Amino acid sequence: MKELSPLQKARYQYQPKLPGMLRNGISEICVKEGAATQSVADQEKIAALFPNTYGKKEITFEKGTNTSVAKKQVVGVILSGGQAPGGHNVVSGLYDALKATNKDNVLIGFKGGPSGLIEDKYIIFDDEYIDQFRNTGGFDIIGSGRTKLETEEQFAIATEVCKKHGVTAIVIIGGDDSNTNAGILAEYFAAHNTGVQVIGCPKTIDGDLKNEDIECSFGFDTATKTYSELIGNIERDANSAKKYWHFIKVMGRSASHVALECALETQPNICLIGEEVAAKKMSLSQIANQIADSVVARSNKGMNFGVAIIPEGIVEFVPEFGKLIAEINELLAGSKADAFNALDSWADKYAFIEKGLTKESMAVFALLPESIQQQLFLERDPHGNVQVSLIESEKLFAELVGNILKDRKAKGEFNGKFGTQHHFFGYEGRCAFPSNFDADYCYSLGYNAFMLIQYGFNGYLSKVSNLSKPAEQWVAGGMPITKMMNIERRHGEDKPVIRKALVELDGAPFKYFEAHRDEWAVETCFTFPGAIQYYGPAEVCDLTTRTLALEKSK
Repeated sequence: MKELSPLQKARYQYQPKLPGMLRNGISEICVKEGAATQSVADQEKIAALFPNTYGKKEITFEKGTNTSVAKKQVVGVILSGGQAPGGHNVVSGLYDALKATNKDNVLIGFKGGPSGLIEDKYIIFDDEYIDQFRNTGGFDIIGSGRTKLETEEQFAIATEVCKKHGVTAIVIIGGDDSNTNAGILAEYFAAHNTGVQVIGCPKTIDGDLKNEDIECSFGFDTATKTYSELIGNIERDANSAKKYWHFIKVMGRSASHVALECALETQPNICLIGEEVAAKKMSLSQIANQIADSVVARSNKGMNFGVAIIPEGIVEFVPEFGKLIAEINELLAGSKADAFNALDSWADKYAFIEKGLTKESMAVFALLPESIQQQLFLERDPHGNVQVSLIESEKLFAELVGNILKDRKAKGEFNGKFGTQHHFFGYEGRCAFPSNFDADYCYSLGYNAFMLIQYGFNGYLSKVSNLSKPAEQWVAGGMPITKMMNIERRHGEDKPVIRKALVELDGAPFKYFEAHRDEWAVETCFTFPGAIQYYGPAEVCDLTTRTLALEKSK
């Protein structure tokens, strides 16, 4: 028998808070319809691709007589993509709403992500099994996976599996790609009159699945609080030892929400925001010099230490680096890769590269540390492209800054010390015990997902809003997944996808950061969030993210 930690035992007993209108009891929840919707862009193309699920109305649940048709529900649930704290509570909320409506309702968990539906690998949940996972982190309740449901063959198999089990609805818990696939699957089920509904739930610690309706994706709160605790600990260590600059990479390849939230929580000396880098067309040299300026200014005050937060995908936002990557991909296309790999020494390979790149891209390449140069040519994805996400950007900028400081020291412009430490916070935050906020939010998303199923909605995302307020004031409802879609170029084809939300440079969170960062760059303004608190005053335990608080502040 496995031993349970005291916190694990205590969290099993925590009862998540629901939005006020969902506390009335299933029989006293009715639907209020809103306006018809359209996609964020490419309306004609999206409408043509989703004739059965496009343009549906947003809905809100309110107190009133439940008018849904009573029938036995057999619901399948899938966890898709990377883990995010709170996923277990989405499943728990879904299960509890389903059983509260009719004890004969069934919840089937498809194992290992979307592939579980295709391979018919599943578990039927009961109270004893569910109770082991309430308010805990991770996705180990059924596991996750990254298989995409996107082909006619997959959809046909999914239809047969659903028919076999009598499934009436599928709930897909995932990020933008997973919910895009949920929308496509919903359209297929509707077009083929399968009678199976599909509901999505917004998950990603990266925070880039958000819009005017989805105020934040679940897991973002817990993950950023976890990273911020660690960053705060490092800041305190730096201020104690006073001898290192810590370069800390955090999750977020396509957007810098995690980095910005952690900066708002901890007030480091430097935080790079990829969206700003792209907007200002900043070069690697400009970014490194900006960090070096902070190092010098602090050194002049006798502070040879500091903290810099680097978003995981920062280099993809640097225009000159993007051009370099494109040229490298072209340089090694097809048989040319074999010719390159046949070369024995790095010197020979370097000469090959120098001959194949434009002068501008070669200048950028030459600026990179040799370890990063080699990594660009050793690590390829299945399509033969550079895996930019594997670049150790924290080490890249630490070395670039170090080289700049050597030059400044030679010119008598810098007389301090520059020692570095490197960190990457990623997996540490994905499966943490969910904060009270995420435990409540996720339970509400799952409970709400079943209400959408009960009322017959298909191709909708479970939506809980007004999240900066106490849970009693949260608003539950649903929005058509197609509302978030646009057309993007993927693998040489136009594809409907949910648009990722980037950091808004005119938004309140970034503006607050922008107004204070010059002071943070020079002075020691570190703040120490500490560990996530689960018990105590609500203003400490139920605190939402700084990002959401600033976005919703009047």
